[in-house]
Amino acid sequence: MSAKSERPHWFSLGMLQPLDWLLLAVPAAFAIRYVPAWKNETLLFIITGIAIIPLAGWMGQATEHLSARAGHGVGGLLNATFGNAAELIIALMALSKGLIGVVKASITGSIIGNILLVLGASILAGGMRFPRQTFNQTAARISATSLSLAAIGLIIPTIFHLSADRQPGGWSPQAEENLSMAIAAVLLITYILWLVFTLITHKKLFTDQEAGKNGPGGKEDTAWSVSKAITFLSLATTLVAFMSEFLVGSVEAAREQLGLTEVFVGLIIVAIIGNAAEHSTAVLAALKNKMDLSLGIAIGSSLQIALFVTPVLLFASFLFGQPMDLEFSLPEIAAVALAVWIVAAIRGDGDCNWLEGVQLLSVYLIIAILFFFLPEPAHVQNGKSSTTSRSAISQTSPEPSGPRATPRRYIRDRAKLSDALFKV
Repeated sequence: MSAKSERPHWFSLGMLQPLDWLLLAVPAAFAIRYVPAWKNETLLFIITGIAIIPLAGWMGQATEHLSARAGHGVGGLLNATFGNAAELIIALMALSKGLIGVVKASITGSIIGNILLVLGASILAGGMRFPRQTFNQTAARISATSLSLAAIGLIIPTIFHLSADRQPGGWSPQAEENLSMAIAAVLLITYILWLVFTLITHKKLFTDQEAGKNGPGGKEDTAWSVSKAITFLSLATTLVAFMSEFLVGSVEAAREQLGLTEVFVGLIIVAIIGNAAEHSTAVLAALKNKMDLSLGIAIGSSLQIALFVTPVLLFASFLFGQPMDLEFSLPEIAAVALAVWIVAAIRGDGDCNWLEGVQLLSVYLIIAILFFFLPEPAHVQNGKSSTTSRSAISQTSPEPSGPRATPRRYIRDRAKLSDALFKV
């Protein structure tokens, strides 16, 4: 047999993974979007959500192959940068439409989903095949500590609002934005130092994860060419951008028709769509008894969301003219804190079993049920965006205030007084 006949084809059906058959949803989404007779916003929302799942997988796969060609340092940087590209694109599209509530919910949803749903499913799947699985306790502890720091950065703005609002002039929308910008800068600097730690100074701690990814028979042995990886990455990114625009454009009509709240859509549905490809990769790694790789995917993705994607979205919101802050609702920060706490408890002994996976999944289901039944915020019920409602808080209201005033009127009057005193 000649060398030419042994050379693998640029594309073949053997490259397809089980999730890739969902790519049939891509042309279906274009048809529903542009054929007037087929136009259905709810169906478009469902189909585009399905289409994004395999496209995100292709983006991750192309990035890994490109990283294998680039070497450990540059390759690790590429993986860190494009690891959550699908979630970032969806969130940027939502920001451009002014859906700040969905964007903020997707941030907390991605963090919770990765460390509870992804890790829980991985531990359960691996535990059903292996009675006991072990992982690098030192690397897991460092990752969990960094995740705790990220959670603190997301919780502080809400604590600031609750504390400062009790004092006259202590809180204002501008003060909230300034605080969020400062915290975002700290998170981004921490992320850069995290990259230095994992890729340069202490990269040996994570060699097991790299070996699991690129070991014998792994992807490094059959890495795509640079041109092929860039072509697939560009094509997948372009299609994800289109699908994200369709998804965001139909989210309002879909959630109203399905009876879902804005927070539930962002925290559960959008987060699962953006992370589905990573879900499958982490579970498959656990089934091969590569828990270091599985743990690295789950916790590492959450770290990227908290330390990199969140600051980027915050800075981008000002460029879009849709200023966003890092103040989350009490249920959201409670869910993040509990998720980080239970993961820190599970990783303590350096091994895991299927029951711990069930426990993580149970916590995720409880949180999902909470947000399913949680009522819609007042500003969303009245048909106003998060940005509009937040700016309207500081405007003068003709309605009288006093002991008999409604809660919304009281909040507006308090915010108006706070703004006036803050400016003085």
